[in-house]
Amino acid sequence: MIEVENLVKKYGGHTAVDHLSFRVEKGQIYGFLGPNGAGKSTTMNIMTGYLAATEGTVRINGHDILKEAEEAKKCIGYLPEIPPLYPDMTVYEYLSFAAEIKKLPRKERREQIIKVMDMTMVNEVSGRLIKNLSKGFRQRVGLAQALLGSPEVLILDEPTAGLDPRQIIEIRDLIRSLRKDHTVILSSHILSEVSAVCDHIMIISEGRMVASDSPEGLKKRQTTKTVLKLLVIGNAQKMKELLKSLSCVKEVTCQTGPDPDTLDLTIEGAEHADLSRTVGKRLAENRVPVLSMNTETGSLEDIFLTLTASETEADIQEAAVERNRQETADAQEEMADREKEPEENGQLQEGE
Repeated sequence: MIEVENLVKKYGGHTAVDHLSFRVEKGQIYGFLGPNGAGKSTTMNIMTGYLAATEGTVRINGHDILKEAEEAKKCIGYLPEIPPLYPDMTVYEYLSFAAEIKKLPRKERREQIIKVMDMTMVNEVSGRLIKNLSKGFRQRVGLAQALLGSPEVLILDEPTAGLDPRQIIEIRDLIRSLRKDHTVILSSHILSEVSAVCDHIMIISEGRMVASDSPEGLKKRQTTKTVLKLLVIGNAQKMKELLKSLSCVKEVTCQTGPDPDTLDLTIEGAEHADLSRTVGKRLAENRVPVLSMNTETGSLEDIFLTLTASETEADIQEAAVERNRQETADAQEEMADREKEPEENGQLQEGE
């Protein structure tokens, strides 16, 4: 469906996208995730033909976005982070204008406009000026514009930016419903949004791909700690002695619970340990009353921070190594110059 190969985009001395490659298959929702400034919007603008790449190629259904721009763009519906709306048009006028720009056959335009207004639930405001609509409705109108022409691929850049919680839920539900007829690429730095909507997640940092997998696959392959939270009745010292003897337990912390005879226990386990089963068995054997037990595993937020932070740390270390190498080379060159000075002075005196 979409092939991105060795994509590079430079702005002067700054590299926004750095040899990025990935494939997007049909019928799924892809999350394009990264911190601010990671290169998400730049990549999307190149994929939709709004920007030219410095290097690399993008193919949409086999069509090169630069060499066969018209054919490639027919396959794409694009919603930028700020929808390109005309505030003094009504919703219907704007969608009619968008249909004309997209060169939809005249006899199909009305039917298409009614269809996308129904899908995005903006038909009730079709006669209102866009400038008088709420942010949520304006976002829906932008999405309706992207859906005109039934493109096979929808590229949505921060589709819930600036929306209130209810509007975010409505847009998420709408995006999920598009899966059956469209392939969706959703760019966001909001992790809960990506995990709630997407089948596959691609994480980029500083213009480079650092992970590409399903949400479940990312959690499985990323080594993150498991933490067990318990509310028990017992003595703090006894609890620590009882649990620290288990090989799967790394650390135990105790605090007084809501009642004087209760304890809040936080137990950090070794990677991939079946902590709740092992701890629960040990407490049962010692007849310790357990009032509640909850497991906290590594979230998408933890994975995101680990992947993007490790990339940054690697860059810092590489820069430090290069700086040390350069400083050593400069020091050696300076010493060599000083050693030459007496010889040159001696030669000069002999010449005199």
